[in-house]
Amino acid sequence: MNASFFLRARRGLIPLSMLLAAGVAQAHPGHGAHGLTEGLAHPLGLDHLLAMVAVGMWSAAALPARRALMGPAVFVLALLAGAAAGLAGLRVAGTEALIATSVVLFGVLLAGVRQWSAVAGLSLVAASAVFHGLAHGAELPVGASALAYVGGFVLSTLVLHVAGLGVGTAMRRAQLWTWRAAGSLFGAAGLLMLARV
Repeated sequence: MNASFFLRARRGLIPLSMLLAAGVAQAHPGHGAHGLTEGLAHPLGLDHLLAMVAVGMWSAAALPARRALMGPAVFVLALLAGAAAGLAGLRVAGTEALIATSVVLFGVLLAGVRQWSAVAGLSLVAASAVFHGLAHGAELPVGASALAYVGGFVLSTLVLHVAGLGVGTAMRRAQLWTWRAAGSLFGAAGLLMLARV
């Protein structure tokens, strides 16, 4: 192994470790949901943050470069569909546990980044996004600005996807153990969140 390999691996794993070291939070902590500012802040809960970064990382590594934006695009569209259902009053029992489980599954996706087909990976991305969206939509109180709130959390989501795309691009040529280590970190964080739901 040469020095450039370790440099590439370090560039990807150091930000990831810092992200995970920030602390494991409850899936959707008690913040407001009244408008743009709260919408921008909402995806910064650890569950959503890890999911968005994982989607970007997987997309950069598993999809052809010209199609890397498919993962984030699928996530955002499914997120909006779930949010619309949540705003309309749909409630699903165990949504918080399903969101934490999605982080575990994203860890599995990253650990097996070269084994999953694009269709299987994108299906997991879409299904997870629906539950994240349901939680977002369900939190909007009566009289709050739905458009500003939704716009805020979509914008933050896209920024996190771009961050993940950057990390995934830096790790694209990394050996499988690097991806397995990253996937294990994500999976462990998801399991800790699941234990606290």
